Amino acid sequence: MNVEQLFSQLWHDYTEITPQAEQIKQLFAATDGIVINDHVAFRTFADTPLQLDNLEPLLLTLGYERQDGYQFEAKKLRAYSFIHPDSNIPKIFCSELLTDQLSRKSQEIIARYTQQIKPQELDLSVFWSARHWDMPSWDDYQSLMMETEYGAWLLAIGIRVNHFTVSVNHLSSTDSLGEVLQRVKSANFNINSVGGEIKGSPESLLEQGSTMADRLALAFADGDVHEIPTCFYEFALRHEDIGNELYQGFVAANADKIFESTSAA
Repeated sequence: MNVEQLFSQLWHDYTEITPQAEQIKQLFAATDGIVINDHVAFRTFADTPLQLDNLEPLLLTLGYERQDGYQFEAKKLRAYSFIHPDSNIPKIFCSELLTDQLSRKSQEIIARYTQQIKPQELDLSVFWSARHWDMPSWDDYQSLMMETEYGAWLLAIGIRVNHFTVSVNHLSSTDSLGEVLQRVKSANFNINSVGGEIKGSPESLLEQGSTMADRLALAFADGDVHEIPTCFYEFALRHEDIGNELYQGFVAANADKIFESTSAA
């Protein structure tokens, strides 16, 4: 599988549970033609066969290089960003939940499910493989939600891309993230306002905004059906650094607020 095939499969899986993404993409395609993807992101559990260090080699085989590492102490996460030598290929952001930093109760809940993960030789299909464990009970989901929204989301949704990102730099109709978000709001999609609708600034070299995640009714293990957040769509505007090149990294303070796009609140 090459990079193009990977992103095609990811988009197919993503839009299956995120219908807003295709609608928003077409909103901009109508005025801008091709909509360029800046990056995608994944979530996983640390200390499991699906931990970040086991996913990284799969990306390296595609020519990606690890770009940087990030720590999110309050959310108990760590992350790597990956960049490809071909600037036309989207960047990738992978994070993992540091389960050993959670309360004993949350650790026990997560362990009941992650111990079901079968040791296996991983290939690129893992990035759209969803749950490797039984659907959690509604009680377990709610219990986790009290401490780690990230963990509850991951337990219910599994390993799959949680967002694609419109590159505002490649839009011909506007170079303003604010205008992009206004168009999305005018089309009746909700915007993540945690920390402001626009996260970051020209000074930080990266401005980001996102929708709030779509919602999907799922049947939990105890038979209860509840509507929960799935995935969202992001928008990124990159600024030139001191070398007059577009900044290609990520800003941890921005990412911390973008994680809130899957909040169930």
